[in-house]
Amino acid sequence: MPAKKPTYAWWIVLCLVGLDYFSTLAYLPSIAVAADRTLAPLAGLGVVVVTLFAALPVYLYVVGRSHEGKGGIGLLERVIHGWTGKFLVLALLGFIATDFVVTRSLSVSDASTHLLANPFYANHSRWVKENQEAVRARLPGFLRGDFFAFWNEQLVLTMLLSSLAFGLYTYLVRGMTRGFLRLAVGVVVLYVLLTAIVIASGLLFLQQHQGLVDAWWERLQVQVGEDGPGGRALGWWAVVAALLAFPPMALGLSGFELSLASSPFVRGEPGEGPSKAPGRVRNTRLLILVAALAMSVFVVTSMFVVALLVPDGAIFAPKGEVRHRALAYLAHGGTLRDSPEGTTLGLLFGSWFGTLYDLSAILILCLAGASATIGLRDMVPEYLTRYGMQMRWAQNVGAILHLFNFVILLVTLAFHASVGAQQWAYATSVMALLVGAAVAAVLDLGQRWRGSWLRPLVMAPFALIAGLFVAMGVLLVFQGPSGLAIASAFVAVVMVTGMVSRYLRSKELRFEGFRFADAQSEKRWPEVCQFEFQVLVPHDPTAGSLLDKDREIRLRHRLGPDVPVLFLEATLGDPSDFSQQPEMKIEPCDGFEVIRVSHCTSIAHVLAAVALAFRVVGKPPEVHFSWSDESPMAANFRFLLFGQGNIPWMVRSLVCREEPDPAKQPRIVIG
Repeated sequence: MPAKKPTYAWWIVLCLVGLDYFSTLAYLPSIAVAADRTLAPLAGLGVVVVTLFAALPVYLYVVGRSHEGKGGIGLLERVIHGWTGKFLVLALLGFIATDFVVTRSLSVSDASTHLLANPFYANHSRWVKENQEAVRARLPGFLRGDFFAFWNEQLVLTMLLSSLAFGLYTYLVRGMTRGFLRLAVGVVVLYVLLTAIVIASGLLFLQQHQGLVDAWWERLQVQVGEDGPGGRALGWWAVVAALLAFPPMALGLSGFELSLASSPFVRGEPGEGPSKAPGRVRNTRLLILVAALAMSVFVVTSMFVVALLVPDGAIFAPKGEVRHRALAYLAHGGTLRDSPEGTTLGLLFGSWFGTLYDLSAILILCLAGASATIGLRDMVPEYLTRYGMQMRWAQNVGAILHLFNFVILLVTLAFHASVGAQQWAYATSVMALLVGAAVAAVLDLGQRWRGSWLRPLVMAPFALIAGLFVAMGVLLVFQGPSGLAIASAFVAVVMVTGMVSRYLRSKELRFEGFRFADAQSEKRWPEVCQFEFQVLVPHDPTAGSLLDKDREIRLRHRLGPDVPVLFLEATLGDPSDFSQQPEMKIEPCDGFEVIRVSHCTSIAHVLAAVALAFRVVGKPPEVHFSWSDESPMAANFRFLLFGQGNIPWMVRSLVCREEPDPAKQPRIVIG
């Protein structure tokens, strides 16, 4: 029995989730303002609307239906069965992998941006630039050109921070420790508090300088306003503009899907079990609600403050001093837009406060991806194992995470530690997970309300939300197609390696025992296994009666009337599953004793499991088959995908694999 996971107060787990969620504030305002300074506050408002009226309702519902930490993916697997469901889940696992890798790579890249711009770091690292040419001169000739130029200070620093961050994540590999949670609480509280001080000071400054707000409002009316009876005012075009500006801002919704991976750590009511946990569901919903409300306030106010106060040159210059660190610029006492030189938010802001802010930002950015790590640690290996897509080396969860750490370094190199270049892949993965959760909610509601006249009314709101997310995803792909290409590469890797792994493991027995339909069958099964000799005959109930099958098998296989025959009828369940625990019922029928096994993922595997169970006592059993007219290629294809092709040969291969002693192997007879 697996050890019970420790649980914590919801606000502590909120800080764990906040490592991912709130860390986006370090670069999100800069991205929004760089895209369109005037529309940035409107885009922030769009993020809030989508957060509170689309993503939040979906995940409040999803957590009630999938509180064990699997989130929208777990609910989607439950409502879509067969290979369709498996491929959808594998695709979403690919997007989770993208989310995890790009979150870590982008966040650490932005952490190095904060560090490089810090004046204390700059003063103590002058020797790097002063000795740069001296180092170049000592390198071999082939390393002095593009190679040396490629490894700039930003990239080297990002790689070093990534390596240090890997050490912190060993806590997550070993288990959720109180030490890591204390670190998460301290980092998140410090960063949120300092960010709130910066934003509140910016709002206070704008209140005292109303002209800056009026000037922005006039620019906004000119850009997206409409003429009306009362003069020029914002109209529907403003809403459209906000929606068009939203897709890149999907980074602000990154905390939803993977925050559900942390739900098993939320403390509920005493004595709650894993199947029913109303207290944990209630507290997790409170966690999500508080996180969404807090993030909504921070997103709108931060974009408003940055758009109105940060100078144009600082943001739009190719190497602007606030590129992806606009709030840090204000914290350092940077000169404000349309203000006299040296005007800052207040006396508090300067090198010391800015350095403290940089430190908090670097810590939260280096620790971003905690929820994704939990998802990879607890969720991904389970899916890979159940789908038959996990190699033996991957059974070590640490090996998976170390592999991803290596991939993170490769992605960082590929994007040259650029935050802007990675934002599209990040936003694409976030949007894909939102679409998956919304679709899962719609389908689940449809199944729960089947037969009710209220079903369309109940499904309609979530269907509209799913449609909105799909539209936003399409728009996001048009705006940044590279994001889909990167995410598709991860999905393709998961798909290809998964199918190859399943093929290589297809001849494992993958049997977890029988479930019994009734007490009589459970009692009878051990008695049947004690027979001295068994002749097992698989029977398809749609191909004729048991009496006809008995005559045919005795005639073709020359079995005398004194040889007892035991019939087995196996019925397929979901052949896309890998491991199986089918249900058995033993009962008399037409004068014969019949073993009926249902919910099988593979007929051949069930027959092999029954035959191997009979080999323990007496002589090994015989399993008698009739010849099939199906071609070998088609039979193998049906076996791999549909669990019922090439049965005699597969049974033979399975029993030989599981029982290497020829004297104990069940005999496979084809006549």
